[in-house]
Amino acid sequence: MRVICPHCLSTNNVPKLEVYKKANCGKCKESLLDPHPIALSSDNIDAILESTEVPIIVDFWAPWCGPCKMFAPVFEQAARAYPLRALFAKVDTEAEQFLASRFKIRSIPTLIVFKEGKEIERVSGALSDEDLDVFVERFL
Repeated sequence: MRVICPHCLSTNNVPKLEVYKKANCGKCKESLLDPHPIALSSDNIDAILESTEVPIIVDFWAPWCGPCKMFAPVFEQAARAYPLRALFAKVDTEAEQFLASRFKIRSIPTLIVFKEGKEIERVSGALSDEDLDVFVERFL
């Protein structure tokens, strides 16, 4: 399956497994199991959305948003729980207003799930740990 390296953003082909102990980027040699969400911008979003076969869960947020700040650790924890099974990414709607407009973000936080470059689901509002796990599991 095709996955994006969270460090250099190059596309890698990796075997599809239930659990990964080690997986490194063929280009930069960094771990593909990096547990941190990728920051998306106008410069990289299209390449990332179209270059990976795993579901991409994108958190649209803003630094001034209280619920976004409360949800951030929950999102980070989920990113650690699904290495190479789902890709977690974030869009700062304050810095990337074009992307907020492009994806018709009306409230934050908003999560959008992309598969093969297309939006397949969205939910607005901060989710609990359990609700986010249920949400993500639906797309694996």
